[in-house]
Amino acid sequence: MKVSYTRREISKDELMLQERFMAEAAELNAARGAPPLALVDTYGCQQNEADSEKLRGMLKKMGYEMTASEQEADVIVINTCAVREHAEQRVLGNVGALTHTKKAKPSQIICLCGCMMQEAGMAEKIKNSYRHVSLVFGPHELWRFPEFLLKLLRGGKRIFETSPSDGCVTEGLPSARDSSVKAWLPIMYGCNNFCSYCVVPYVRGRERSRRAEDVLREARALVEAGYKDITLLGQNVNSYGKDLPGEPDFSDLLAEINRIPGDFLIRFMTSHPKDAGEKLFSTMAKCEKCARHIHLPFQSGSNRVLSAMNRRYTRESYLELTDMARGYMPDLVLTSDVIVGFPGETEAEFEETLSLVERVRFDALFTFIFSPRRGTPAASMPDPVSREEKQRWFDRLIALQNAVSEEKHAAYVGSVHRVLIDGEDGEYLTARTSGGRLVRVLGSRALYGSFQRVRVTGSNTWALYGELL
Repeated sequence: MKVSYTRREISKDELMLQERFMAEAAELNAARGAPPLALVDTYGCQQNEADSEKLRGMLKKMGYEMTASEQEADVIVINTCAVREHAEQRVLGNVGALTHTKKAKPSQIICLCGCMMQEAGMAEKIKNSYRHVSLVFGPHELWRFPEFLLKLLRGGKRIFETSPSDGCVTEGLPSARDSSVKAWLPIMYGCNNFCSYCVVPYVRGRERSRRAEDVLREARALVEAGYKDITLLGQNVNSYGKDLPGEPDFSDLLAEINRIPGDFLIRFMTSHPKDAGEKLFSTMAKCEKCARHIHLPFQSGSNRVLSAMNRRYTRESYLELTDMARGYMPDLVLTSDVIVGFPGETEAEFEETLSLVERVRFDALFTFIFSPRRGTPAASMPDPVSREEKQRWFDRLIALQNAVSEEKHAAYVGSVHRVLIDGEDGEYLTARTSGGRLVRVLGSRALYGSFQRVRVTGSNTWALYGELL
């Protein structure tokens, strides 16, 4: 599907105006005495996490300190997800509960942003049914957040900014990252694929790549700041650069980042099977800093269902891809997404999904029961299979994958791996292998953020256990 759109890059003058708004907000907040508090709550994907880091960065420049308390917060920003109905209902339930914090603190400013706000009719629903919400804006307007918040601080009326848009590219917004070790690095935004079940192209707009020089500048800055695990983000990273003639493609960008001096890992997500190929796998194999992990969603093992999903690859071509990837990288960790119970799917077609999982033997799966999204073609497709039957299929898939994961993890026992210590969980330090496998080890918290060698001593379905060497 060829999609045309007008690419919009936010100008330096427009960004300078937002800088001025941040400075003016900071002056207002400084006059209050004690620093005001802000809370940013994030739902959904890693791109939302990256967007929330920018929201926190802008809030800090406006004089706010962060809090985890809804009761204490002077500003609450909820960054929403539209991919599944469950996340949407959670958001609405939590927003409804904020009537109590708003009643106890009438000056509190409650903001909703993200993909869910860009859905048809959602802004109107918030306007009419959630009167305590003061600001609603979609992903395309994130760069204008200082402007919106300043208006509210000055006593302005409720703001709703969710006009349809192809999206934009904004450089230079401040970020306040949650970690000093792991960083999200968006390289592109939006999607052109229009899978029949997915709302993302409608709420995040068309594919638009950041210029390579901007991506590389940010990557160098992250390495210089000491980040050890950098994840490149895009709805379909394999489409990177297609909208910018003369720019490198994704594999070339990966190789350029690999050349940056320093000791760090490069991860990326997500790859689309219709665009992944030999050049990507070959580049990964040659790049010593590239993690030996690829997330390659297959969604269904049935060609008829894949066609109805508008995925534009077949079961056979997917299997060829996984074989090729493992041919280049025998130690590759392969993960994927699966949708169970797509409209019209039969049990025989679901069995094809099970057989693909048995054939490929993924290290882990992210599994979902189909969730209709308003405005997508799949939402209006006949769907005769009951929720109870879909749940039965889902449970069979989980049982199969858990058995495979447990077996694969058991095979790690006795082996030695270089891991990155990236957190803690109770008495254990947590670490990740190059392939992204979770390892729990005992050791000093002073090791946080360092690479260490670990011998795996035990395992279960979800994690490995090891000892530091």
